[in-house]
Amino acid sequence: MSDGTGGAGGAEAPCGGGEPERSDSLRTFGEVVKAFRKRAGLTQEEFAPRVRYSVPTVASIEQGRRFPPLDFVERAEDVLDAFGALRGAARHLSRQPGLASWFRQWARFEAEAVSLYTYECRVVPGLLQTEGYARTLFTNQLPPLGDDQIEARWVARAERQRLLRERPNTAFSFILEEHLFLRRTGGTEGTRELISHVLDLAELRNVEVQVMPLVRNAHAGMAGPMQLLETPEARWFAYNEGQRGGMFVSERKEVSVLQMRYARMRSQALSLDDSLGLLQQMRGAS
Repeated sequence: MSDGTGGAGGAEAPCGGGEPERSDSLRTFGEVVKAFRKRAGLTQEEFAPRVRYSVPTVASIEQGRRFPPLDFVERAEDVLDAFGALRGAARHLSRQPGLASWFRQWARFEAEAVSLYTYECRVVPGLLQTEGYARTLFTNQLPPLGDDQIEARWVARAERQRLLRERPNTAFSFILEEHLFLRRTGGTEGTRELISHVLDLAELRNVEVQVMPLVRNAHAGMAGPMQLLETPEARWFAYNEGQRGGMFVSERKEVSVLQMRYARMRSQALSLDDSLGLLQQMRGAS
């Protein structure tokens, strides 16, 4: 599904639109973190394990390229004895480069989720996209995007993709329609590269990929794509996206309906082994 990145998939301003806003707020927050870190006499390599994040993640936050997760803010505040400055600065983070405004709330929850489920019928989700596939989506967006906008969207998407490897305890489940690969977005070679990339990610212990076959007489996802996530506090939320905006769903009854549909689709899609077998077959035929 779209991701607020300009190319469906979950976080910047996908195929449907949603113009990302630009702001110095993330860069300012990053400079504040860096100043307090240096005041504490810590390098990024020394600071990262204390806040339980990787060095690349700390670097991205300090450079203003990544929205700081809530637990990062709290841990950094304590580790750096920042007098409440980081908490205060975080409250003013309302914009994220490369992310559509209507996607940012979901992106913050996504960064801390313990489970994340995605069903997509329009494009391969952003978390699974190759750079070539993503840029094809961005360059074909209407109204046309400028080079700087395309670059901002790719940077935001690439940052989000770190979640798959940097959060090994988060369970990622993807259900993808078979026709997404048959469309050959980005050409034959681009599709082969995309399938290989998805197969590589599916080897991660925390990533499951299932394919919904072209022919299926029962399908619980006919109402469209969806995303579901579980927070560390065991709360579930959902996100649905359309052509020009997204909808964050917190009402428990509504989320329960989507959970029921996703569970049914898991039984309707091909098994994990059969899904990977089909993808391997499609890669060879592309």
